Amino acid sequence: MSSPIKNVAVVGGSGNLGRAAVRELADAGFAVTVLTREGSATTVPAGVALKVVDYTSVESLTAALEGQDALVSVIGTVAVAGQRPLVDAAVAAGVRRFIPSEFGINTRFLGREPIGTIVQGKIQTLNYAHEKSKQNPSFTWTALSTGLFFDWGLEYGSIGLDKATKTATIYDSGNEPYQASNLPLIGKAIAGVLEHPERTVNRYISVASFNPTQNQVLEIVEKLSGEKWTINHLTTAEQHQIGSEKLSKGDYSAFSNFLRKRVYGDGAGLAVQGPDNALDLLGFEEEDLEASLKAWLAK
Repeated sequence: MSSPIKNVAVVGGSGNLGRAAVRELADAGFAVTVLTREGSATTVPAGVALKVVDYTSVESLTAALEGQDALVSVIGTVAVAGQRPLVDAAVAAGVRRFIPSEFGINTRFLGREPIGTIVQGKIQTLNYAHEKSKQNPSFTWTALSTGLFFDWGLEYGSIGLDKATKTATIYDSGNEPYQASNLPLIGKAIAGVLEHPERTVNRYISVASFNPTQNQVLEIVEKLSGEKWTINHLTTAEQHQIGSEKLSKGDYSAFSNFLRKRVYGDGAGLAVQGPDNALDLLGFEEEDLEASLKAWLAK
């Protein structure tokens, strides 16, 4: 491996994305250490180290990060606001590259959208890492926007397809292309960032397995299944209203409603195509949408 980054610590390595990240980093030849809290039932693949830490203690985290070249955070949304100690410890331990738990939507372009209230933890963490990198030039960061988790969303219904009932939910016209990535591809992109640190230093980049429309996905699924599916038509305006009502009551499950408004709404313009998709920068190609859907249907 020609990259100066060899040793990589991962926080959140037991989650859906975390497991994919650990697997792809190990497969790329990095020496991977998964950090976990006392009493956790976290397990890791053969060849991956496991280290117990106190996430509230910068001292504990610093000790755990000694000798690590990079730190990757793939913790869930509910915990992202607690990443500041990770940044402080990474700086203190001499970590060269930090990848915060961004992923999902691009948080740099939310403006005053209500969804921005829910992901403030991500926004503030990246802002803090950026300030620390200016104060400590040897400490750098890369943030990744990946769009919807496509394969995961197919399994758990967030893409709007139910193969058991052969029902599809289509928002607005269904013709707006949206950014979507499979979890293994996101893991590869994380590894790619660390394999090419000079290309990605202090940059926010976006990747996508593909940029389909809802109608394209439905058309392929109907072709593969050989059947017409029942379609439920909803509007993103309704989703925004539902989300606003939830958020006014402190219910952060509003995120899902705001997300549908943001990515599926006609004219959203959030697809990452051509040079906007950084896969080429990282040495990868877009994936096959039909193959992904075929694999899901076959499960």
